[in-house]
Amino acid sequence: MVLTKEAIFRFKKFEVCQSNSAMKISSDGVLLGAWVDVSEAKDILDIGTGTGLISLMCAQKNDEANIVGVEIDQASCLEAKSNFANSDWNQRLEVVSDSIQSFGKTSETKFDHIVSNPPFFSGGTLSDNQPKNVVRHTIKLAHGDLLLAIRRLLKPNGKVSMILPVIEGLRFIELVERYRFYINRKTIMRPRASKPSERVLFEFSPMRFDDSYEENEIVMYKEGVKEYTDQYKTLTDNFYL
Repeated sequence: MVLTKEAIFRFKKFEVCQSNSAMKISSDGVLLGAWVDVSEAKDILDIGTGTGLISLMCAQKNDEANIVGVEIDQASCLEAKSNFANSDWNQRLEVVSDSIQSFGKTSETKFDHIVSNPPFFSGGTLSDNQPKNVVRHTIKLAHGDLLLAIRRLLKPNGKVSMILPVIEGLRFIELVERYRFYINRKTIMRPRASKPSERVLFEFSPMRFDDSYEENEIVMYKEGVKEYTDQYKTLTDNFYL
């Protein structure tokens, strides 16, 4: 869900310009950025960084990590670069204009944590907006390609955090397990307690961490009103104004 189409979105400690990016700031990106645990990471990779939102949230959460955002869309790449340069963490943020398939084959860096709000449509009718199609459909990034790139780029004890719609997410989790990764955390998001689940956030890694599996649920809005739940407010409190 797109939060706003305003040219600039202001958070507590940074601003995000989104005038030219193919995909605007959404609740998915904010949710993943708030949920991900990058406290122990030194090198972080953001696949499909878009405006740079999730990279900026990770930089705020971890004041020592170096963060690389990879983005295939040129307009989004330029906007992310500007958003990084205008932040307090510009020395630790970098954007690379490339596909993750190509970056995965050429990068010499291995990462402690990889985050991604990836394309989630595998079929259906395409819109007339080609840049948005590239971002939201798996035209340029099949999930198998994504996992192969992750396998190349992730450290042996590294972790990956993602968000997807529930059906696509559960299918992706099955694929993750076939690629011999292990699920560490999983959170289901409902828009309201009375509504069906809409998103799944999950963390996985190439090694199993003993007794570390967590599974829970988060509800975004209170019943009958357009007001965030206390649970969601607590999760996002460090970011939203």
